[in-house]
Amino acid sequence: MTQTPTRRTVLRCTGAGAVALCAGCGGGGDDDGSSAASSGQELASTNDIPIAGGKVLTEEKIVVTQPTKGEFKAFSAVCTHQGCIVSDVRDGTIDCACHGSRFSAADGSVVRGPATKPLPGKEITVEGNSVRLA
Repeated sequence: MTQTPTRRTVLRCTGAGAVALCAGCGGGGDDDGSSAASSGQELASTNDIPIAGGKVLTEEKIVVTQPTKGEFKAFSAVCTHQGCIVSDVRDGTIDCACHGSRFSAADGSVVRGPATKPLPGKEITVEGNSVRLA
């Protein structure tokens, strides 16, 4: 007679903590960075985007930056290394907490690996104080 393991047994044997940790990192960088955001959607207020910083929009999978005063950029928030969502923007870089990759807030290029590919850019428009997906 063959016995089917319970969920509890499987989690105990595989290390539930490891499974949860890996789930946040995605599968291998194959995500194309597409987002749930739609054209024309307001992403943020210009007042919410600090100079030399930015804002990570987790649900939309987009990061909006302001490299210099009045210049706004947007990129996929999906790290090109392992598919994690980047964690924050500060001191001119977009940072991924999963493995330490950093990207330029000005152009999405890799500043520090392990990522080897830049963050894909997103087209945006600024209308008054509103940053919108183009």
